[in-house]
Amino acid sequence: MKIIIEEGNPGEEDQIIIRCKELDDNILRLIAELKQGQKKLAGIKDGNITMIDPANVYYFEGVDNKVFLYCKQNIYETKQKLYEIEEEFKNTDFFRASKSVILNVSKIKSISPAYSGRFEAQLFNGEIVVISRQYVPELKKKLGM
Repeated sequence: MKIIIEEGNPGEEDQIIIRCKELDDNILRLIAELKQGQKKLAGIKDGNITMIDPANVYYFEGVDNKVFLYCKQNIYETKQKLYEIEEEFKNTDFFRASKSVILNVSKIKSISPAYSGRFEAQLFNGEIVVISRQYVPELKKKLGM
């Protein structure tokens, strides 16, 4: 892969041109990351709104028609729906791990097989998240297995 960086003239809009033989998963992931840029998530805790970098989110979980985002030590509520989060973070390190969980693979410390074809992911914050068997192939794809 060859990377060329050119400085533009003052006042010109920044642009990124991607020239490739095939639009593969790595390029799609790169495009998604570029589009997200400095995007922040609004997390609500104790009536206060905190802006959270998506890279700090371990996982999202839907519980009783509410969606929570879990960081290293704090849990926040978000007004987004799980399907909106899944679409927004498509082609990134986030993936659907079960009907109610979207997991950040960059926060996985280890993975082990569990019962009935499921996997358990231990996260860097010590939590364990169950990955449903129907989503295991996507996990393997994300991890290059």
